[in-house]
Amino acid sequence: MALNEWSETVLVGELSDEPSLTDDLQLLLQRSEGKSKDFHVILDFSSVTYLNSSNLAQILQLRKVLAASKSTLHLCGVKDGVWSILLMTGLDRLFKFTDDLPTALAAAQTGT
Repeated sequence: MALNEWSETVLVGELSDEPSLTDDLQLLLQRSEGKSKDFHVILDFSSVTYLNSSNLAQILQLRKVLAASKSTLHLCGVKDGVWSILLMTGLDRLFKFTDDLPTALAAAQTGT
């Protein structure tokens, strides 16, 4: 996974497909703990083709950690297979989605 600090308040995680997706999400969780208010994490799912229950739990844990510090989580580049999993589980209503990384970066910078 490529983990890029795009700015002081924006962290971008370009996720890999399984089996390393689980490790990618764990690293992001560790890096996000204790961040200040108005911090944004963007997860780029453009290389991810499948999510399992463990991945979903990690994403929800990351969201919880970020919400506790008034930070946000943006998901971008979600493919149809992953999108259908998010729809079936109802998680499509919990996250902010954008089509691609540049749009997610713009959303994070504008606070939308």
